[in-house]
Amino acid sequence: MSSMSEEADPSEARAAVRAAAAGPLSNRVTFNRLELNRILNLYGRMVADGEWRDYAIDFLRDRAVFSVFRRSSEVPIYRIEKDPRLARKQGIYSVISASGLILRRGHELDRVLLVIDRKLAVV
Repeated sequence: MSSMSEEADPSEARAAVRAAAAGPLSNRVTFNRLELNRILNLYGRMVADGEWRDYAIDFLRDRAVFSVFRRSSEVPIYRIEKDPRLARKQGIYSVISASGLILRRGHELDRVLLVIDRKLAVV
């Protein structure tokens, strides 16, 4: 009879699977909705201009990385990183070029992205 009750209420099984899947991600650094919205708005404009074609998002234990590619078979041309360990030092956000050069670091994502976003930088 216990096997029938498990089959009768599949939502409990799904909830257990979701909780198990969320466990490892809970200790990872992620972008919040506003940060991701700002990054994807910039990405959308650059795709419309024909400069960027692909992206990847990595949520690691110590940082979150949004990588931008000109072609998916290449190395990323820019990496936008969020590293909470640097929050009290140079700033939590940084933009890194393909060669590994840190182009800009800061505490505010909008100001850090100005190094890439030429449209706003010209104004």
